[in-house]
Amino acid sequence: MKDKKLIRKTVTLSMLCALAYVAVFLSRMLPPIVLFLQYDPKDVIITLGGFIFGPLSSAIISLVVSCVEAVTVSDTGPIGLLMNIISTCTFACTAAVIYKKKRTLSGAVIGLIAGCVFMTAAMLLWNYAITPFYMNIPRETVKGMLIPAFLPFNLIKGGLNTAFTLLLYKPVVTALRKAKLIEQAKNDSGAKKLPSVVIAVVSVLIIVSLIAVIFILKK
Repeated sequence: MKDKKLIRKTVTLSMLCALAYVAVFLSRMLPPIVLFLQYDPKDVIITLGGFIFGPLSSAIISLVVSCVEAVTVSDTGPIGLLMNIISTCTFACTAAVIYKKKRTLSGAVIGLIAGCVFMTAAMLLWNYAITPFYMNIPRETVKGMLIPAFLPFNLIKGGLNTAFTLLLYKPVVTALRKAKLIEQAKNDSGAKKLPSVVIAVVSVLIIVSLIAVIFILKK
């Protein structure tokens, strides 16, 4: 029985890794949001993995996908790999830790918002520390980019990740249960307090609003 559960979990995690990598590949077709900063939706898939299996699974998916990305489609080298892992883990693992303790819609929302805040703070710190070496520019120049460029980018990225995760969580979990890859969790009431259509409408409104903000920033 334990072997079957392990096999199902391994298959599901492998599938999530593959989907996250596809998201990385497709995101290369999107234009940058601010300067060279480009939205990458793989964090949504990684967060879903964390919501289903726990924060350690988020970290594992992040590490696997980031390493594969580094040796295939990325040209940012070890620094890009490090920043990728930090960004993904601070968002996905934070959200998954909180959701694991409180498996309700409010727990998911609080976790995702906390993940967004932690990711934004971490990326401001790490961009300030590393970008001067990565881009070969003075630290003062990077300091001047933090508020007008890095801050709005990471807030928009976190907002999109939050909305897409809320929009996709229940359909993904339902599909995985129908495929018998995961079991019905007795204490999983993630989206029962509000109708799915309400969650979907709110998520779509957030996504549309943030896309509008992106167009405003680009102009």
